[in-house]
Amino acid sequence: MYVTARVGSGEPARLTFICTHNSRRSQMAQIWAYTAARFFGIQGVATYSGGTEATAFDPRAVSAMVRAGFRVERQSKEANPILLVHAGNEIPPVRAFSKAYHDPSNPQHGFCAVVTCSSADRECPVIPSADRRVFVPYEDPKTADGTDREAEVYDERCREICREMVWLFARAEGAAGTGGTDQADGTDQAANA
Repeated sequence: MYVTARVGSGEPARLTFICTHNSRRSQMAQIWAYTAARFFGIQGVATYSGGTEATAFDPRAVSAMVRAGFRVERQSKEANPILLVHAGNEIPPVRAFSKAYHDPSNPQHGFCAVVTCSSADRECPVIPSADRRVFVPYEDPKTADGTDREAEVYDERCREICREMVWLFARAEGAAGTGGTDQADGTDQAANA
């Protein structure tokens, strides 16, 4: 597993979550991965997100994160605002805004690209500056925009991403904490990150 291997060798584990617009799934994944790494006390993990294009962190996705317990502060008034997403008082907030995956605020080399949607998977079959590329697809909650199920679908996606990031970092913590090996069976794409 990328995280365990990098942290075990004393190198930072940089994860860049990528989807088309960097507005929903990649933002949620970055924030949940950051929170899970901090919760399990895994040092040397940095999380980022980006898209094949920049738009804005969708307000419906932001609302799902708030319903999940995060506190969000808007730092700017632009159409693509900078948000500080707080998981609690014990860890620094995530600075979230939509950007392209190759934005200067993201690592330019030495990272694992975690592609979270099928359209970004098609548009970015190769990310030359990434050490590793992993496809971990999530259904787009955008399909429920404007429907009676909108909040429910966004919350489902938020919980799904949370579960997978908690599982990933619990596994990394277990491998690091016990000195055991990480044996992925190949059925879980999140295990490769």
